[in-house]
Amino acid sequence: MEIKQVKTYSYSYSDYESDGKNAKTMIPDILADPELASLTELHIGDWGNSWEDSCQDIIDAVIAESEKFSHIQKLFIGDMDYEECEVSWIIQGNYSGLWAALPNLRSLTIKGSTDLELGEICHEGLEELEIICGGLGKSEIQAIARAKLPNLKKLLLYIGVEDYGFDGDADTIKELLEQADFPKLAYLGITDSEIQDELTQTVLESKWMSQIETLDLSLGTLTDKGGELLLQKLPDYPNIKTLDVHHHYMSDDMIKKLQELPISTDVSEQNEPDVYHGEVYMNAMLTE
Repeated sequence: MEIKQVKTYSYSYSDYESDGKNAKTMIPDILADPELASLTELHIGDWGNSWEDSCQDIIDAVIAESEKFSHIQKLFIGDMDYEECEVSWIIQGNYSGLWAALPNLRSLTIKGSTDLELGEICHEGLEELEIICGGLGKSEIQAIARAKLPNLKKLLLYIGVEDYGFDGDADTIKELLEQADFPKLAYLGITDSEIQDELTQTVLESKWMSQIETLDLSLGTLTDKGGELLLQKLPDYPNIKTLDVHHHYMSDDMIKKLQELPISTDVSEQNEPDVYHGEVYMNAMLTE
């Protein structure tokens, strides 16, 4: 018999409406599943009314039953597509107590930023932190800047746009990159921004350029301006082996130049700006 290592638990609207399933019932249902003991990766999808109620009951129950989740190495809370719940509608929760509750956790992915609170981030073993959202709040960016994550290898942040929660600017990201202390970081992703050219310059001027192996500036409004900066700066950093800038607004010529760099590049998903009444519009990927 095949032993599952990853499983997604999710409720449909019918489960919520007809059977009373919600965030309070999610963890008891998971604990009742005999397959839980064999899992190393746990995904929690729609808790039935993710647009009305937060996942706080889920987070609190995981903390309360932490011994029964101690074997979980990867946790994804909010794993749902737009048909289940738009990302900006997902009501998140306070993760302050989760860091100490799951010492064996190696990867945490959070989708949604509404009511998200990361608290004081401190975890000796966490290797990957990913936040997928339409807009990441300045307070949470600052929490990440203060985080004590000595073994973090991958940081992937969807910066997003003002309409969906991003209330900072390029200086906010500059401060994050200056203050953060992740001695093992190899993958840096500052993505999904409508100011991607500015953030590209900010990242290229940061201390992380001499340390990381993967630079992810994808999903945003990167133009030839940002592309030219990459062409100028990347040859100075032979440690960088991979560049991901997929979903961009660069020209064919710039794409070709980036592809000629002696590194692995993803320059797929070229977009054309929209022009309306003389105004040029470009969108980050996840803005709804």
